[in-house]
Amino acid sequence: MFRRYVPIAILAAIILISSVSAGFCLDDGFVAARKIQGRYFTIFYESEVDTQALLKQLDIGPSDRLLAGKSIDTNFSPQEELAEMLDTLFIRVCSILDMRLYNDFRGQIKICRSDQQLRQVYFNLLSQELNSNFPFYIHHFNAIYVSAENFTRGAMGHEIAHAVISHYFVVLPPPKTQEILAGYVEYQLRKD
Repeated sequence: MFRRYVPIAILAAIILISSVSAGFCLDDGFVAARKIQGRYFTIFYESEVDTQALLKQLDIGPSDRLLAGKSIDTNFSPQEELAEMLDTLFIRVCSILDMRLYNDFRGQIKICRSDQQLRQVYFNLLSQELNSNFPFYIHHFNAIYVSAENFTRGAMGHEIAHAVISHYFVVLPPPKTQEILAGYVEYQLRKD
């Protein structure tokens, strides 16, 4: 008699788990955003964001590509070029930190159209005010949030460093230590 109720109990458990996990999903406003798939990152951006401008701001050049072990010649669309530049930056950050995650990492980068939208996303996710316009990384979502206005090589390298650090260590270092390491990456990228 007990065996007859096992499938019903399993189905009820699945429905309960699905409804509970759906309650914890937060909408960060990127459900309808455009998407670019890179090797290490899935990039989401609003339709108003100019990918050509992002490429200029990121400023990943041939020397960065060589240091990352990539080819200098590229024949990509602006969207593919953006994914390629961010993958190159990821490799550079791993190299600077001497933390190799080349085969194990998959993250997200979500590009807001403005600083105001970035602050709103931060408030929606964390119920706190963002006191700056700087990008931020949320380990729980494995996502970097940045505005198109602050999409620079140094800022993105800093946040990618946070992502690398949070995936490299089994036990995360204290926040101040993480900031020192991310600041070191940003310094090295600006120096180059």
